[in-house]
Amino acid sequence: MAAVLAVPAASASRGLLVGILDDANTLNFPTQTFATLAALHAQVARVNLSWRAVAPTRPARPGDPTDPAYRWGEYDAAVSAAKANGVKVLLSIVGTPAWANGGGPAAKAPTSATDLHAFAYAAARRYSGSFSGPDATPLPAVRLWLAWNEPNNPVYLAPQYVRTSRGWVMQSALDYARICAAIYGGVHATGIAGEKVGCGATAPRGNNAPGSSRPSVSPLAFLRAVKAAGLRRFDAWAHHPYPGSPFETPTSRPSSATAITLGNIDVLQAELRRLYGPTRLWLTEYGWQTNPPDALLGVSWAKQSAYLTQAVAIARRNPGIDMLVWFLLKDDPVLSGWQSGLETAVGRHKPAFAAFRRAAG
Repeated sequence: MAAVLAVPAASASRGLLVGILDDANTLNFPTQTFATLAALHAQVARVNLSWRAVAPTRPARPGDPTDPAYRWGEYDAAVSAAKANGVKVLLSIVGTPAWANGGGPAAKAPTSATDLHAFAYAAARRYSGSFSGPDATPLPAVRLWLAWNEPNNPVYLAPQYVRTSRGWVMQSALDYARICAAIYGGVHATGIAGEKVGCGATAPRGNNAPGSSRPSVSPLAFLRAVKAAGLRRFDAWAHHPYPGSPFETPTSRPSSATAITLGNIDVLQAELRRLYGPTRLWLTEYGWQTNPPDALLGVSWAKQSAYLTQAVAIARRNPGIDMLVWFLLKDDPVLSGWQSGLETAVGRHKPAFAAFRRAAG
């Protein structure tokens, strides 16, 4: 989930940021949630900044955060609550508006990278630390940014492949190279010192089967493909090293040869070095579901607590890792949702709550 994050590649890491991702609570109940994060000693909160929600209609001045088309309200409240509680924010720009992709869903890439570049620029200007909100009070600064979420997963970027006269093409990598470049360029165009943009945020597994009913791309194949597609610059690569089953541990090497979990994160780091040289790594989503309530995929409450402690220790010992973000603070209220919370859906603390506080502190 410390001090400075994502230092230049030639430098050594100066600490690990340990944090939480839970949009349902950080956006809907920011005052209470950020107070809880502060009590947990969380240094960072990852918040998904929905381009689609902020810009439901095309802005006339897309680079101007005051354009009347923009709806920043819940994000202003979240970053303000974070500042009040001493928690950094990592804003993940996700989700294409229908006007920007020909009327498609949020997972369809923007038709023009220029639109996304302008939005990233507007967001970085708004949260520059010197921009006044609606009440004339300066909004807090955000210096950590993430380009999209799990672009090798069709839930978040589709299509993953397209069939051409020459065979299958990994369209998601081509689209993502443009997405990352647009967000990186837009944020850094502000000229504000200290801005860091992470790219990747890859899912831990993929089937590499373009003809399947739900094609996806494995993280290493995706990394190689975005490099081939022309992606050149980012401040850190992000990944989600979730375990593959409740029978694994944080140190287990995955049974799948193409998966990247915490147990073989060294394989991803080696490939990053080969392709891009020394590269910082952010683990922007990680967690273990519990039984109860999930009897199929969950581990016991005691194991979740132990695995959380172990995972933070692994990340902290790794000189190339700057961040570990736990998903999530509170279990989803429906069993079909995600059940890796530090609290139950009704707010009861699991042992992992205290384990997180100790590990983060």
